[in-house]
Amino acid sequence: MRPLTLRALALVLLGVVPLACTGAEPEPPATTSPVPTARDTLTPGAGTVGEAGIGDPDFPRDGNGGYDVAHYALKLSYEPSRKRLEGTADVRARALQDLSRFNLDLRGFTVAQVQVDGADARFERDGTELIVTPAATLRKDAAFTVRVRYAGRPDAIEDPGNLGTYGFNFTPDGAFVTSQPSGARTWFPGNDHPADKATFDFEITVPEGLTVLANGEMAGRPRTASGRTTFVWRERNPMATYLATMTLGRFHLKEGRTASGIPNVAAVDPRFKGSLNRLYDLSGKITDYWAEKFGPYPFGSTGGVVDDFDAGYALENQTKPMYGGFDPYDSIIAHELAHQWFGDSLSIRRWRDLWLNEGFATYAEWLWGEHANGEPAETQFKLAYETASQGMWRYPPGVARPKDLFNNSVYTRGAMTLHALRKRVGDDTFFDTLRTWANDHKYGHVTTEEFIALAERKAGRQLDDLFDAWLFQPRKPRL
Repeated sequence: MRPLTLRALALVLLGVVPLACTGAEPEPPATTSPVPTARDTLTPGAGTVGEAGIGDPDFPRDGNGGYDVAHYALKLSYEPSRKRLEGTADVRARALQDLSRFNLDLRGFTVAQVQVDGADARFERDGTELIVTPAATLRKDAAFTVRVRYAGRPDAIEDPGNLGTYGFNFTPDGAFVTSQPSGARTWFPGNDHPADKATFDFEITVPEGLTVLANGEMAGRPRTASGRTTFVWRERNPMATYLATMTLGRFHLKEGRTASGIPNVAAVDPRFKGSLNRLYDLSGKITDYWAEKFGPYPFGSTGGVVDDFDAGYALENQTKPMYGGFDPYDSIIAHELAHQWFGDSLSIRRWRDLWLNEGFATYAEWLWGEHANGEPAETQFKLAYETASQGMWRYPPGVARPKDLFNNSVYTRGAMTLHALRKRVGDDTFFDTLRTWANDHKYGHVTTEEFIALAERKAGRQLDDLFDAWLFQPRKPRL
């Protein structure tokens, strides 16, 4: 567990460092990267064996190639006293090539059975890869369903360079589940990379008295029998695996609707019961305001969850942002809810474009400050420009750093890129660009070059100098 430091809290109050993720002081990159081109895309595998990696050049082993997942149906049972998870995962997918073999990501657990379209399949383990050989080759474009039966003790990932502890985290009364960047594999088998989004059904059974909070909306009322309660949640909109959650424990809940009518669910661990009304009210107000600025809210419900796990960060789990072990400030809530547009609805296809998530959400903090406190975003921009460390300037946000994804440059310099664009093109064009960006790519994937192309189209001129200076050069841009 990693509690927040006083320095981190002070920086949050200044609006310089968001709490969505915390990173180490960036070091200079070994090389710099030019503005990306169309060829910098995911590279599919060939032949009849799905690759053990989806093709992300900076994370070559993440995800899996050869297929595209459409839907996950997860039937899970968790016993906190034993820290034991039992599950049956049905993964519905389409073959992108002929497949005699393919991989799923799964960390730990004992796998009892794997079936493909109802027929037993051979399987083997290689680290976090579950290698599946179906009884017959799957032909290109064929729809198929993989069923995996598994059980065991979840094993969260310890990665000091990227968040610290993530995945399925134990709490005194349940679990705090935040999986960015690659922790979904700690609790279900799948294609664990944001390039492959899918819809989700969750059927989760826990001891009576506990509450399960998953993505989307609850389908019917919880069912209790023989001392155990089953919750069914459904997320009907495509979602990256790292945004999936099954956070559970004892919670105080408040449910209702925002002023504009969006269903709103807030939940807090009893340790934070005094923050329930504030979390509920602010989540509703901020969601409605972002809908005015960015376009209609893309999902079926909003809200937030505060759990008793000292994560030291928050995460934008789709429809249910998670706050780990602290009462979130309004700027943090603004950050995580902005992600519902930028990061959740609009997802990156490769991790090198992370600034499209974190830079946008950090800039949203500055926009909320303008709206709620009358503090111009220009003030935050100048403060960051004057006080940021040399490390941030040496590491441009458009260059991926696999062992330090969530560094200050991606957040603060990413936000500064957007403010520099706003100053160059004016408010009308800038906010029209954001709304068009969110609308045109709703539920899809985005890349940096696509955003640059849109910004230039809206501005009616080239902006290469601006984006190159702020995103790709390892030096402090001139104002």
